[in-house]
Amino acid sequence: MAHSPSAFEDEAFDVSNIDIAAVTDTAHLPQPMQPPLKQANYKACATDFVVNEILPLDFTGEGEHLWLHIQKSGMNTAYLAKLLSEWAEIPLRDVGYSGLKDRHALTTQWFSLRIPKKQLPASEFAPLDVAEHESVTILAQQWHNKKLNRGTHKANEFVITLRNIQFASANEEHTGLSDKQSVEQHLKHIAKSGVPNYFGPQRFGRNGNNIREALALFARPLPDSRPQPKKSKRKRAPREQNTMELSAARSLIFNQILAARVRDDSWNEGLTGEVFNLDGSGSIFTSEDVDATLRARLASGDIHPTGVLWGVGNDKVSGTAAAIENDTVQNSPLLTQLATGLEKRDIKAQRRPLRLPVAAMSWEWSDEQTLVLSFTLTTGSFATSVLASLVQQLTS
Repeated sequence: MAHSPSAFEDEAFDVSNIDIAAVTDTAHLPQPMQPPLKQANYKACATDFVVNEILPLDFTGEGEHLWLHIQKSGMNTAYLAKLLSEWAEIPLRDVGYSGLKDRHALTTQWFSLRIPKKQLPASEFAPLDVAEHESVTILAQQWHNKKLNRGTHKANEFVITLRNIQFASANEEHTGLSDKQSVEQHLKHIAKSGVPNYFGPQRFGRNGNNIREALALFARPLPDSRPQPKKSKRKRAPREQNTMELSAARSLIFNQILAARVRDDSWNEGLTGEVFNLDGSGSIFTSEDVDATLRARLASGDIHPTGVLWGVGNDKVSGTAAAIENDTVQNSPLLTQLATGLEKRDIKAQRRPLRLPVAAMSWEWSDEQTLVLSFTLTTGSFATSVLASLVQQLTS
């Protein structure tokens, strides 16, 4: 069973002694195999990083929610939602979307607008304050009887162009394969075995600033809790809203636990006391021992080992799997500080797969130094984790 790191919270902690930028640099995280590309550029332009939301849905054709399929570039999702609310003259809360899409990319996704009585704006959607590098195009629209809620879509399709490729070494001497063949062999392995499910660098902000903000948050006194009488009909005060900082703290702990599992080569295998995730779902189950049946399911990709998204109630994991999680946190003053801060705020522990399956993988060489990758990932995962398994130094 997992143990709380709170016993360590009284030890002196000085953030000035820690290089936060280095700790949060995901390029330093270990990989199961040596990436065959030494260096590559991505996001040279918006069309080098294309993200298409996969959201299969049968529209009713009726109802007061106008769903818009929008292609955008140079603009983040939240800002576009604001522009849509202003255009339709509706509260921002009545604009729905499933997930946040990268600003520095060409992306397509759905938005829903609750428009009472279907009274559309008199003019077409054409925001005036769009900069030269920003673009918005409505591809399709449908009426539906429900709002689009966060997390509705299950996957994203990526088309990513890598430019100015430098190969890691002269592979032909050692393997008999050319540089291109070595890369393609690596891609085939990724398509079959997946990659470590690391959180990407965007989770931590520039130079790890989101972790600095989390430490500053945890250093402040907890807000006063004023429980209401049992018979009171008044709603409780909303929970503390520091989603970005809390998420960054959990993500850093998870990445370091996964890194430990990659180093000991157990990231895609089951350990005693493991908590497994059923592929493509949020379902988890525990197992004290890993028998032949579980090993076969792991090998086929039907199930995946998991790591903790830190919080209270991390009681499903035990044995060797729990020991790695606890040791990773307790051996790092920074992670201990973050774990304690999460526990004090009563954040509930969750589990995340250690392995990220890469579906529908394909590739094409545009020239000797340009590679176009296409693949599909489940929501909540990062394309940069796939790229990190392929490229040692990725620049944009």
